[in-house]
Amino acid sequence: MQTSFKIIFSFLLILLPYLNTAQESTTIIERTFPETRLVNGHSVETNSEGVLKFIIAHRFAAINAGIYDFFGFDDANMRIGFDYGVRDWFTIGIGRSSLNKTYDAYGKFKLIRQKSGSKSFPVTLTWFTGASIETIRDNNPDYDLEMRHRLFYTNQLLMARKFSENFSLQVMPTIVHRNLVQTAAEENTVFAFGIAPKILISKRVSLNVEYYHVLDNQLAEGFTQSLGIGLDIETKGHVFQLNFGNSRGLIEKAFITETTDNWLDGEIHFGFNITRDFKLKGRPYRKYSKE
Repeated sequence: MQTSFKIIFSFLLILLPYLNTAQESTTIIERTFPETRLVNGHSVETNSEGVLKFIIAHRFAAINAGIYDFFGFDDANMRIGFDYGVRDWFTIGIGRSSLNKTYDAYGKFKLIRQKSGSKSFPVTLTWFTGASIETIRDNNPDYDLEMRHRLFYTNQLLMARKFSENFSLQVMPTIVHRNLVQTAAEENTVFAFGIAPKILISKRVSLNVEYYHVLDNQLAEGFTQSLGIGLDIETKGHVFQLNFGNSRGLIEKAFITETTDNWLDGEIHFGFNITRDFKLKGRPYRKYSKE
Protein backbone atom coordinates (compact mmCIF):
# COMPACT_ATOMS: atom_id res chain seq x y z
CA MET A 1 0.00 0.00 0.00
CA GLN A 2 2.99 2.34 0.40
CA THR A 3 3.23 2.67 -3.38
CA SER A 4 -0.44 3.70 -3.54
CA PHE A 5 0.05 6.44 -0.98
CA LYS A 6 3.18 7.73 -2.74
CA ILE A 7 1.26 8.06 -6.02
CA ILE A 8 -1.68 9.78 -4.28
CA PHE A 9 0.69 12.20 -2.55
CA SER A 10 2.43 12.98 -5.86
CA PHE A 11 -0.91 13.83 -7.54
CA LEU A 12 -1.85 16.15 -4.67
CA LEU A 13 1.48 17.98 -4.90
CA ILE A 14 0.85 18.59 -8.60
CA LEU A 15 -2.62 19.98 -7.85
CA LEU A 16 -1.65 22.28 -4.97
CA PRO A 17 -0.92 25.35 -7.15
CA TYR A 18 -4.48 25.18 -8.52
CA LEU A 19 -6.47 24.40 -5.38
CA ASN A 20 -6.27 27.94 -4.02
CA THR A 21 -7.93 29.35 -7.13
CA ALA A 22 -10.62 26.69 -7.46
CA GLN A 23 -13.26 29.10 -6.16
CA GLU A 24 -12.17 32.01 -8.38
CA SER A 25 -13.50 30.67 -11.65
CA THR A 26 -15.29 32.70 -14.28
CA THR A 27 -17.56 30.04 -15.78
CA ILE A 28 -17.78 26.49 -14.43
CA ILE A 29 -18.41 23.79 -17.02
CA GLU A 30 -21.33 21.64 -15.83
CA ARG A 31 -22.65 18.18 -16.66
CA THR A 32 -19.58 16.64 -18.20
CA PHE A 33 -21.53 13.39 -17.84
CA PRO A 34 -25.26 12.95 -17.17
CA GLU A 35 -24.70 10.61 -14.22
CA THR A 36 -22.24 9.71 -11.48
CA ARG A 37 -21.67 6.33 -13.19
CA LEU A 38 -20.33 5.53 -16.65
CA VAL A 39 -20.98 1.83 -17.38
CA ASN A 40 -19.52 0.02 -14.39
CA GLY A 41 -17.21 2.65 -12.95
CA HIS A 42 -17.61 6.20 -11.70
CA SER A 43 -17.63 9.46 -13.63
CA VAL A 44 -16.23 12.74 -12.31
CA GLU A 45 -19.74 13.83 -11.29
CA THR A 46 -20.72 14.08 -7.62
CA ASN A 47 -24.12 14.49 -6.01
CA SER A 48 -25.45 17.94 -5.24
CA GLU A 49 -25.38 18.76 -1.54
CA GLY A 50 -28.25 17.11 0.30
CA VAL A 51 -29.21 14.76 -2.55
CA LEU A 52 -29.51 11.04 -1.85
CA LYS A 53 -29.14 8.81 -4.90
CA PHE A 54 -30.64 5.31 -4.88
CA ILE A 55 -28.99 2.95 -7.37
CA ILE A 56 -30.04 -0.50 -8.54
CA ALA A 57 -27.69 -2.31 -10.93
CA HIS A 58 -28.00 -5.70 -12.64
CA ARG A 59 -25.56 -7.66 -14.78
CA PHE A 60 -26.94 -10.83 -16.33
CA ALA A 61 -25.04 -13.92 -17.47
CA ALA A 62 -23.51 -14.06 -20.95
CA ILE A 63 -25.96 -13.86 -23.84
CA ASN A 64 -24.24 -16.82 -25.53
CA ALA A 65 -25.70 -19.05 -22.79
CA GLY A 66 -28.49 -19.67 -25.29
CA ILE A 67 -32.24 -20.14 -25.04
CA TYR A 68 -32.02 -22.69 -22.19
CA ASP A 69 -30.79 -19.92 -19.84
CA PHE A 70 -32.86 -17.34 -21.75
CA PHE A 71 -29.70 -15.68 -23.09
CA GLY A 72 -28.36 -15.00 -19.60
CA PHE A 73 -31.51 -13.61 -17.99
CA ASP A 74 -31.88 -16.65 -15.70
CA ASP A 75 -28.80 -15.56 -13.74
CA ALA A 76 -28.00 -12.07 -12.50
CA ASN A 77 -25.51 -10.25 -10.31
CA MET A 78 -27.18 -7.36 -8.49
CA ARG A 79 -26.00 -4.34 -6.52
CA ILE A 80 -28.10 -1.97 -4.41
CA GLY A 81 -26.45 1.24 -3.29
CA PHE A 82 -26.91 4.74 -1.91
CA ASP A 83 -24.88 7.89 -2.59
CA TYR A 84 -25.23 11.07 -0.54
CA GLY A 85 -23.94 14.54 -1.35
CA VAL A 86 -22.36 15.87 1.84
CA ARG A 87 -21.23 18.90 -0.15
CA ASP A 88 -21.40 19.65 -3.86
CA TRP A 89 -17.79 18.49 -4.09
CA PHE A 90 -17.97 15.54 -1.66
CA THR A 91 -20.09 12.39 -2.03
CA ILE A 92 -20.09 9.27 0.13
CA GLY A 93 -21.62 5.95 -0.86
CA ILE A 94 -22.35 2.42 0.31
CA GLY A 95 -23.57 -0.68 -1.50
CA ARG A 96 -24.05 -4.41 -1.42
CA SER A 97 -23.45 -6.78 -4.35
CA SER A 98 -24.75 -10.32 -4.64
CA LEU A 99 -21.48 -11.43 -6.28
CA ASN A 100 -19.45 -12.92 -3.40
CA LYS A 101 -21.87 -11.11 -1.05
CA THR A 102 -19.72 -7.99 -1.18
CA TYR A 103 -20.21 -4.76 0.79
CA ASP A 104 -18.51 -1.58 -0.42
CA ALA A 105 -18.08 1.99 0.78
CA TYR A 106 -16.41 4.97 -0.88
CA GLY A 107 -15.86 8.69 -1.05
CA LYS A 108 -15.61 10.99 -4.07
CA PHE A 109 -13.88 14.35 -3.84
CA LYS A 110 -14.19 16.85 -6.68
CA LEU A 111 -10.81 18.58 -6.48
CA ILE A 112 -11.08 21.02 -9.40
CA ARG A 113 -13.82 21.80 -11.92
CA GLN A 114 -13.29 22.54 -15.58
CA LYS A 115 -13.55 26.28 -16.10
CA SER A 116 -13.41 28.74 -18.95
CA GLY A 117 -12.49 32.39 -18.87
CA SER A 118 -9.53 34.30 -17.46
CA LYS A 119 -8.89 31.66 -14.79
CA SER A 120 -9.61 28.64 -16.90
CA PHE A 121 -8.76 25.03 -16.10
CA PRO A 122 -8.95 22.40 -18.85
CA VAL A 123 -10.41 19.42 -16.97
CA THR A 124 -12.48 18.33 -14.00
CA LEU A 125 -10.56 16.27 -11.45
CA THR A 126 -12.28 13.97 -8.96
CA TRP A 127 -10.60 11.63 -6.51
CA PHE A 128 -12.31 8.29 -5.81
CA THR A 129 -11.30 6.11 -2.88
CA GLY A 130 -13.14 2.97 -1.84
CA ALA A 131 -12.94 -0.23 0.17
CA SER A 132 -14.89 -3.49 -0.05
CA ILE A 133 -15.24 -6.72 1.87
CA GLU A 134 -16.44 -10.12 0.65
CA THR A 135 -18.61 -12.00 3.14
CA ILE A 136 -19.29 -15.19 1.20
CA ARG A 137 -18.74 -18.31 3.30
CA ASP A 138 -15.43 -20.09 2.86
CA ASN A 139 -16.03 -23.77 2.09
CA ASN A 140 -12.36 -24.71 1.84
CA PRO A 141 -11.53 -26.82 4.91
CA ASP A 142 -7.79 -26.49 4.28
CA TYR A 143 -7.71 -22.72 4.51
CA ASP A 144 -9.33 -20.41 7.03
CA LEU A 145 -9.91 -16.94 5.60
CA GLU A 146 -9.34 -14.13 8.05
CA MET A 147 -11.15 -10.80 7.80
CA ARG A 148 -8.05 -9.06 6.44
CA HIS A 149 -7.97 -11.50 3.52
CA ARG A 150 -11.44 -10.38 2.48
CA LEU A 151 -10.61 -6.67 2.18
CA PHE A 152 -9.90 -4.80 -1.07
CA TYR A 153 -9.11 -1.16 -1.82
CA THR A 154 -9.35 1.15 -4.85
CA ASN A 155 -7.98 4.61 -5.56
CA GLN A 156 -8.63 6.53 -8.79
CA LEU A 157 -7.95 9.94 -10.21
CA LEU A 158 -10.87 10.68 -12.54
CA MET A 159 -9.93 13.30 -15.15
CA ALA A 160 -12.54 14.49 -17.63
CA ARG A 161 -12.99 17.24 -20.18
CA LYS A 162 -16.21 18.38 -21.79
CA PHE A 163 -15.11 19.35 -25.28
CA SER A 164 -18.63 20.31 -26.38
CA GLU A 165 -22.25 19.59 -25.55
CA ASN A 166 -21.92 16.49 -27.74
CA PHE A 167 -18.63 15.03 -26.58
CA SER A 168 -16.83 14.41 -23.27
CA LEU A 169 -13.82 12.25 -22.47
CA GLN A 170 -12.63 10.81 -19.16
CA VAL A 171 -9.40 9.00 -18.27
CA MET A 172 -8.91 7.03 -15.05
CA PRO A 173 -5.48 6.04 -13.71
CA THR A 174 -6.36 3.40 -11.12
CA ILE A 175 -4.81 1.39 -8.29
CA VAL A 176 -6.57 -1.70 -6.95
CA HIS A 177 -5.09 -3.45 -3.93
CA ARG A 178 -6.20 -6.97 -3.01
CA ASN A 179 -5.12 -8.36 0.33
CA LEU A 180 -5.56 -11.88 -1.04
CA VAL A 181 -4.98 -13.17 -4.57
CA GLN A 182 -5.78 -16.62 -5.93
CA THR A 183 -2.44 -17.52 -7.52
CA ALA A 184 1.23 -16.63 -7.17
CA ALA A 185 1.12 -15.25 -10.74
CA GLU A 186 -1.01 -12.30 -9.62
CA GLU A 187 0.06 -9.07 -7.98
CA ASN A 188 -1.69 -7.81 -4.86
CA THR A 189 -1.47 -4.22 -6.09
CA VAL A 190 -2.72 -3.77 -9.65
CA PHE A 191 -2.24 -0.67 -11.80
CA ALA A 192 -4.76 0.01 -14.55
CA PHE A 193 -5.69 2.81 -16.91
CA GLY A 194 -9.25 3.51 -17.99
CA ILE A 195 -10.74 5.64 -20.74
CA ALA A 196 -14.38 6.59 -21.30
CA PRO A 197 -15.77 8.78 -24.11
CA LYS A 198 -19.35 10.06 -24.06
CA ILE A 199 -21.25 11.02 -27.22
CA LEU A 200 -24.57 12.85 -27.03
CA ILE A 201 -27.10 11.29 -29.39
CA SER A 202 -30.08 13.47 -28.51
CA LYS A 203 -31.05 15.92 -25.78
CA ARG A 204 -31.61 13.14 -23.22
CA VAL A 205 -29.78 10.14 -24.70
CA SER A 206 -26.02 9.60 -24.71
CA LEU A 207 -23.63 6.79 -25.60
CA ASN A 208 -20.83 5.83 -23.18
CA VAL A 209 -17.88 3.53 -23.77
CA GLU A 210 -15.75 2.39 -20.82
CA TYR A 211 -12.47 0.48 -21.17
CA TYR A 212 -9.93 -0.51 -18.52
CA HIS A 213 -6.48 -1.79 -19.41
CA VAL A 214 -4.55 -3.58 -16.66
CA LEU A 215 -0.80 -3.21 -17.11
CA ASP A 216 1.08 -6.35 -18.15
CA ASN A 217 2.23 -9.13 -15.80
CA GLN A 218 -0.14 -8.25 -12.96
CA LEU A 219 -2.95 -10.79 -13.46
CA ALA A 220 -2.87 -14.53 -14.03
CA GLU A 221 -3.40 -16.03 -17.47
CA GLY A 222 -7.05 -16.10 -18.50
CA PHE A 223 -8.05 -12.67 -17.24
CA THR A 224 -9.13 -10.09 -19.82
CA GLN A 225 -9.61 -6.33 -20.06
CA SER A 226 -12.98 -4.85 -19.14
CA LEU A 227 -14.93 -3.23 -21.99
CA GLY A 228 -18.48 -1.90 -21.67
CA ILE A 229 -20.81 0.07 -23.93
CA GLY A 230 -23.77 1.88 -22.39
CA LEU A 231 -26.74 4.01 -23.34
CA ASP A 232 -27.89 6.70 -20.88
CA ILE A 233 -31.56 7.69 -21.07
CA GLU A 234 -32.56 10.66 -18.90
CA THR A 235 -36.05 11.25 -17.53
CA LYS A 236 -37.26 13.51 -14.76
CA GLY A 237 -35.62 12.28 -11.57
CA HIS A 238 -34.35 9.07 -13.18
CA VAL A 239 -31.52 7.97 -15.41
CA PHE A 240 -31.74 4.55 -17.08
CA GLN A 241 -28.38 3.15 -18.13
CA LEU A 242 -28.56 0.14 -20.46
CA ASN A 243 -25.25 -1.55 -21.19
CA PHE A 244 -23.38 -4.48 -22.70
CA GLY A 245 -19.98 -5.64 -21.49
CA ASN A 246 -17.72 -8.56 -20.72
CA SER A 247 -17.70 -7.93 -16.95
CA ARG A 248 -20.26 -9.04 -14.37
CA GLY A 249 -18.66 -7.32 -11.40
CA LEU A 250 -20.15 -4.05 -10.17
CA ILE A 251 -17.26 -2.70 -8.10
CA GLU A 252 -13.76 -1.76 -9.27
CA LYS A 253 -11.99 -4.79 -7.79
CA ALA A 254 -14.38 -7.11 -9.63
CA PHE A 255 -14.56 -5.62 -13.12
CA ILE A 256 -10.96 -4.37 -13.34
CA THR A 257 -9.10 -7.38 -11.91
CA GLU A 258 -11.53 -10.32 -12.27
CA THR A 259 -12.94 -10.09 -15.80
CA THR A 260 -12.49 -13.38 -17.69
CA ASP A 261 -15.01 -13.14 -20.54
CA ASN A 262 -14.24 -12.10 -24.10
CA TRP A 263 -16.36 -10.06 -26.51
CA LEU A 264 -15.05 -12.01 -29.51
CA ASP A 265 -16.29 -15.28 -28.01
CA GLY A 266 -19.80 -13.90 -27.49
CA GLU A 267 -19.30 -13.70 -23.72
CA ILE A 268 -21.25 -10.45 -23.47
CA HIS A 269 -23.43 -9.51 -20.53
CA PHE A 270 -26.49 -7.29 -20.77
CA GLY A 271 -27.11 -5.08 -17.77
CA PHE A 272 -28.67 -1.89 -16.50
CA ASN A 273 -28.35 0.79 -13.83
CA ILE A 274 -31.39 2.67 -12.56
CA THR A 275 -30.91 5.74 -10.38
CA ARG A 276 -33.38 7.89 -8.48
CA ASP A 277 -32.52 11.17 -6.73
CA PHE A 278 -34.18 12.24 -3.48
CA LYS A 279 -33.85 15.80 -2.26
CA LEU A 280 -33.20 15.72 1.49
CA LYS A 281 -32.11 19.34 1.84
CA GLY A 282 -31.13 22.33 -0.29
CA ARG A 283 -31.46 22.42 -4.05
CA PRO A 284 -31.49 19.12 -5.98
CA TYR A 285 -29.27 20.46 -8.74
CA ARG A 286 -26.24 22.74 -8.78
CA LYS A 287 -26.68 26.26 -10.12
CA TYR A 288 -23.60 28.35 -10.91
CA SER A 289 -23.34 31.94 -12.03
CA LYS A 290 -20.69 33.91 -13.83
CA GLU A 291 -18.55 36.27 -11.84
